[in-house]
Amino acid sequence: MTSITTAPSTADAHKYGVLFVFAAGVLWSTVGLGIRLIEDAVVWQILLYRSISLSLFLYVLIRVRSGESPFVQIRRIGFPAIVAGLSLVAAYSGGIYAIQNTSVANAMLLFATAPFMAAVLGKIVLREPVRVATWIAIAVAIGGIGIMVADKSGGVALKGSLAALGSAFGFAVFTVALRWGRTGEMLPAVFLSGLFAIVITSAICLGLGLSFVLSPSDGGIAMGMGIFQVGAGLILYTLGSRSLPAAELALLSLAEVLLGPLWVWLFLGETATANTLIGGAVLLAAIVGNALSGKRRKPPPITAP
Repeated sequence: MTSITTAPSTADAHKYGVLFVFAAGVLWSTVGLGIRLIEDAVVWQILLYRSISLSLFLYVLIRVRSGESPFVQIRRIGFPAIVAGLSLVAAYSGGIYAIQNTSVANAMLLFATAPFMAAVLGKIVLREPVRVATWIAIAVAIGGIGIMVADKSGGVALKGSLAALGSAFGFAVFTVALRWGRTGEMLPAVFLSGLFAIVITSAICLGLGLSFVLSPSDGGIAMGMGIFQVGAGLILYTLGSRSLPAAELALLSLAEVLLGPLWVWLFLGETATANTLIGGAVLLAAIVGNALSGKRRKPPPITAP
């Protein structure tokens, strides 16, 4: 009797989980288009405005969702929340710089190396085991990255690629920090990252003599990205990831990587180099292979949002 009554709810939870995580990937995939539409603002100005709207949005969300201040949750997580927050600032900065200085396809594909970096960091810092299949996938991914950057021997394109890898490393540190703090709750750490980013980018803008006043278009796009592209994407991912195994999460996350270049091609006519496409295909094959090889793992328990 129990299995009959719980099976539909389990199936529904999985269905909505897939929908929510895919929708999160769609929202996150618009980052390249959003940054391309910004006309004059530089990375620090964009990150400042985006962080202001993101922090305000997440403060209200966390208060409504949990009934307590996000600062209380941050104190409960402790030092790992600080590491996670600072790593996200580095990830966001590198991500914006990368998209401004290399193709969106190149940047988005390199962002996708974050799970592999997290696996290696988890092995080093937390002594977490890494499957043989994952080591093989990492080796294949490195080959794909080598192909992607082979035609970027100098100039801003290479700097953009390195920034994208730096951004992926920041996200990897964020992931490991959450596991270090023994919490799967992302929102408080992301909220803290917004506060850190406001302070850091404000200081950088002052030091570089950058204006705190953006055009209505640039400011509106940057703040809209904080609410819809980052904030809403996090909500959907948090809700959906609770009912999906890690393998499905990895595969669904490819929506962000594949759709990002599609938007700038459809709306702005931006294309990628042959090296980016070939190397990206190798990298995606590594990600898919690693995800499928772990499909037999037991999925996490389904809990109410």
